[in-house]
Amino acid sequence: MKGWKTFKTGSYLCPTYYSSINMKGILLLVVAFTCCSNAFSQQLLHCGSDEMEQKLFHEHPGYQEGFLRSKKKLESFTKQFQDNPTKSGATYIIPVVFHIIHNNGPENITDSQIHDAIEQVNLQYRKLNPDTNQIVSAFQSIAADAGIEIRLAQIDPDGNCTSGITRTVSVLTYPGDHQVKSLIHWPPEKYLNIYVCFDAAGLAGHALMPAVADTIPEWDGIVIRHDYVGTIGTSDYFKRTVLSHEIGHYLNLYHIWGGNNVPDFYYLPVGDAGNCAYDDEVTDTPNTIGWSSCNLNATSCSGLDNIQNYMDYAYCALMFTEGQKIRMHAALNSSVAQRNNLWTPANLAATGTDDLNNQLCEAKFEASKQIICQGDSVLFKDVSSHGVTSRLWTFEAGTLNGSASDDTAIVVYNQVGTYDVTIRVSNGIDTLELTVTDYITVLPASGSDHGITEGFENDLADFSSKWMVREVGQPHNWEIASIGFQSAQSTMINNFEAGPYQVYEFFSDPLDLSGFTSLAVAFDWAYAQRLASDGDLLRIFISNDCGENWLVKKTYVGTNSLKSVSQLWTTPFAPATMNEWASDTVLINGAANFTDHTQVKFRFESKGGNNFFLDNIRIGKLNELGLHEVGSEGLMEVYPNPADKEEFAILKWRDQLIPQKVRLLDAQGRVVFETSNLEDVKTLSIPLAGLCSGYYFIKVSGANGEHSLPLVLE
Repeated sequence: MKGWKTFKTGSYLCPTYYSSINMKGILLLVVAFTCCSNAFSQQLLHCGSDEMEQKLFHEHPGYQEGFLRSKKKLESFTKQFQDNPTKSGATYIIPVVFHIIHNNGPENITDSQIHDAIEQVNLQYRKLNPDTNQIVSAFQSIAADAGIEIRLAQIDPDGNCTSGITRTVSVLTYPGDHQVKSLIHWPPEKYLNIYVCFDAAGLAGHALMPAVADTIPEWDGIVIRHDYVGTIGTSDYFKRTVLSHEIGHYLNLYHIWGGNNVPDFYYLPVGDAGNCAYDDEVTDTPNTIGWSSCNLNATSCSGLDNIQNYMDYAYCALMFTEGQKIRMHAALNSSVAQRNNLWTPANLAATGTDDLNNQLCEAKFEASKQIICQGDSVLFKDVSSHGVTSRLWTFEAGTLNGSASDDTAIVVYNQVGTYDVTIRVSNGIDTLELTVTDYITVLPASGSDHGITEGFENDLADFSSKWMVREVGQPHNWEIASIGFQSAQSTMINNFEAGPYQVYEFFSDPLDLSGFTSLAVAFDWAYAQRLASDGDLLRIFISNDCGENWLVKKTYVGTNSLKSVSQLWTTPFAPATMNEWASDTVLINGAANFTDHTQVKFRFESKGGNNFFLDNIRIGKLNELGLHEVGSEGLMEVYPNPADKEEFAILKWRDQLIPQKVRLLDAQGRVVFETSNLEDVKTLSIPLAGLCSGYYFIKVSGANGEHSLPLVLE
């Protein structure tokens, strides 16, 4: 945002944040979903593939006919292949491309997280994961090295060098349904397309099995939530098997409890007692009802259940069976969905996934963080592609711990400012260099101020001396508005034009709040809904470790506490009177919250409502906020301010005010005192006994309109 101090999130650092979306109707064919297990129960993901599948085939019988035809062909081939496997013991290599569909939020995961996910898949498919010794003894003998490996593509469909990772900005990341594949889709006969999104149709992931992919090739691929990719970044160790599960579906494995062979009901619900009557078309996986919990002694059908199978929903998956291995190999040798082309020498050469391609195509790095405090360190990692044999780091104003030629670098920054980072890489033949200007921002280790007052009345340089704005990569962000609360200006989000599912935030430079036991954050705002369902959010955060971690201290929701006017606005909203503003003071208590580099952050999360205005931010001790004691027109004043809640506040006004009614309102707009007995009166004592500490408004209405003053009660 021009003129404002901003920081970016992008492909060079671990990104941050957000939401969900309501899209227009689209034909959905969600063939093999991964539901959450008990370990993932925080997410409360729902498996809705049964209902969606039935609905689709009922409404589009043409798809069902093609699907059944391809399925019959593949199952016939699979039975023949099981009797006579045709490939040697060499590993099947599958070229993959990860499409990161993001809206500059947490779903824009790092290259490192992708690399970690690939490593996890390959460990699991090759039975190299270190926990295989925990496989239940009854299944140890059939736990298989599946002989399958995935590799990031190094050559794209046009023959250009690629990292095998693409990034596309789109709000389609929020539903995470098949529509994301219309954004970018590499030829499925050459690449396994994996889409990383904010959500995956409300699930952990979903994939097209070969028979359906053969019918709808433009939808071939896997969609997976960003926080179920690998073990690092936005994901964690317990979610490490989700991608292996989805690739299993991609290679024609059913859920271990069966399904897909029941007329008009293609997917059986996990845990249903009737599932014992069906199986997964694999002879060495015992019949089971399916599990979302890890009971290793479960015997739901005729014998011990293979709870640790990757194709169950339990969180303790460790293995494929030999039978599942052969079934996946059959899919890779069948022409159905052209899986048999993926691993051919010609395709491996064309996608750069053979052992011969080391073309240097991109210099690139990631960093653990971009904004730090003076004296802090940053971890940098070289994620250039491909075949890098040497590198040279250059860190402006940074002190490198170690060698400038290592693939990772720890750098300490001791000077306040913004600094460039450069990496030069070589594969022994070619050399590439990347410099990112102003990449690292170093803030003072200790704040110089004990509070902030921000009325947005001065130029942007004044604002930028105290705050940093997150650059969102969108045409709209925080901007100065020529309207304010008892002032000429405020800051606003043009939420009416920007549309939903954007996140806007700014945060303070470090404040020295050492010794504080309580902090008050006071501000005024104006906001209107367009629809009664608009749930835009305003959140107030605090950090006591220079932005390393942020704690939410208060949230305002568009459907109730955020709206400053009750009526809906279908045209762009702008507050016309003081009555259309709201005010609050957030009290943060506890000495543990405060250090000499405490920061406060304001975040507005758009959900499709109307414009949002913010004014008169005051941060400090409650009794030192410096609230205005005199009205903007100089017609009235209140004292003491702050006032003792057990005493009185004295309101005085000039003759020309001609008041008719005085009200005292709390931060939620509730009237806690009101009087209209004002004839021949120029001073009024407002009783405060019994009121809570916090932020209030005195509103005076009369012949000259309505006027307002803030009042703080200690």
